[in-house]
Amino acid sequence: MYLGLDLGTSGLKGIVMDDDQKIVAEASVPLSVSRPRPGWSEQAPQDWIEAARAVIGALPSPVRAMLRGIGLSGQMHGATLLDKAGRVLRPCILWNDVRAHVEAAELDALPDFRTISGNIVFPGFTAPKLVWVQRHEPDLFRQTAKVLLPKDYLRLWLTGEHVAEMSDAAGTSWLDTGKRDWSDRLLAATGLGRDHMPRLVEGSSVSGHLRPDLAAELGLPAGIPVAGGGGDNAASGIGVGVVKAGQAFVSLGTSGVLFAANDGYRPDPATAVHTFCHALPNTWHQMGVILAATDALNWFARLAGSTAAALTENLGPLQAPSATRFLPYLGGERTPLNNAAIRGAFIGLDHATDTGAATRAVLEGVVFAIRDCRDALLATGTTISHLLAVGGGSRSDYWLQAMATALQTPVALPVAGDFGGAFGAARLAMMASTGAGAEIATLPTIHRTIEPVASLVETFDAGHARYRAAQSAIADLT
Repeated sequence: MYLGLDLGTSGLKGIVMDDDQKIVAEASVPLSVSRPRPGWSEQAPQDWIEAARAVIGALPSPVRAMLRGIGLSGQMHGATLLDKAGRVLRPCILWNDVRAHVEAAELDALPDFRTISGNIVFPGFTAPKLVWVQRHEPDLFRQTAKVLLPKDYLRLWLTGEHVAEMSDAAGTSWLDTGKRDWSDRLLAATGLGRDHMPRLVEGSSVSGHLRPDLAAELGLPAGIPVAGGGGDNAASGIGVGVVKAGQAFVSLGTSGVLFAANDGYRPDPATAVHTFCHALPNTWHQMGVILAATDALNWFARLAGSTAAALTENLGPLQAPSATRFLPYLGGERTPLNNAAIRGAFIGLDHATDTGAATRAVLEGVVFAIRDCRDALLATGTTISHLLAVGGGSRSDYWLQAMATALQTPVALPVAGDFGGAFGAARLAMMASTGAGAEIATLPTIHRTIEPVASLVETFDAGHARYRAAQSAIADLT
């Protein structure tokens, strides 16, 4: 039995799988976010520990007693600051906190950061947060002895070890992503040194072992290994079996992610593509990220006085995009725009635009934003030959048909199941415990595959061209 713990923003989830990778138990506990000021987003690390205690305690005792390993997945980029005694100095500054936007722009202007990290320095990344703390909370900065990512604080509680793994570390702006090691130059640029950082391991390696006293308290076998684990998207990639070049998945959740595995390091920061280490050795991944996917549809449903399901269930067969366009930039956009100020828009409304036409425009807008991500990934040399769809938006046949047609790529829909970060973390636990490798991160059984509608490919190409024209037109209207 192997336990995967996924520390999300809104909750902590645990999944136990057996040697056949069947899920035998699961539990979850909600978490809350504190927003003391506009643009701020924080959590108390002690809340993560209490949530982990509750999740583990909710698992059946016989299952707990049979565990052979633990894996960790979690929200990325958060800054957890510890003093020399291991005490938490302040609430963790989370990934969606934008207080450090000035500091991020300053670091991004230094050529070393893009060159060495392979990525734009986004406000949500960890390094600019520490510069903000240095400027605004200097006493706390001087007391800081260790900086840990959220899931790695859970690891400290489990093992007593300060350890991070490559996929999560790549989202700090301190990692030399190609060399898979901390960069002394990037650390020095933010007033830190290697001694402030945890030791690095691969996601499938043993990072430490469960403390005997904690094992006794939780009813777990003492000394079982804790795997390095992965950042949430990398762990999800392991969970859904996207581990080889050419494999990719599109996640239609609150935000949208196009995630592609690579067997080489292909950074291109100017595209706003994230190029991170994968959770397996000698493997990287790239992500195009849009900030509103199902979030855009849910927003429109509220505006229309309806629900997302009601709006999408009777759309019928796929139609060619109309003149009505929707740009889903409700809170800015990541890939490829890297524009926090741009905002969404409907364009091309006329007397014939009804709720159905507007709904189709919203779905098409998200699809075209994902196509922008695809184009950005392809520009770096990444290939996509196998595309899976996951997330709540994948329940809409219309949306998947539009996606397949716009990308001119078949979209495979897995059978029902949980292939997220917790499942990926459990797989990484199995690797660390048994010595297994990528061969156990298999693709899920496919329920069906949605093919592009050949007769509409040209119309979707034209629709995307209109979308790009509208994108350019509104870029400065903020």
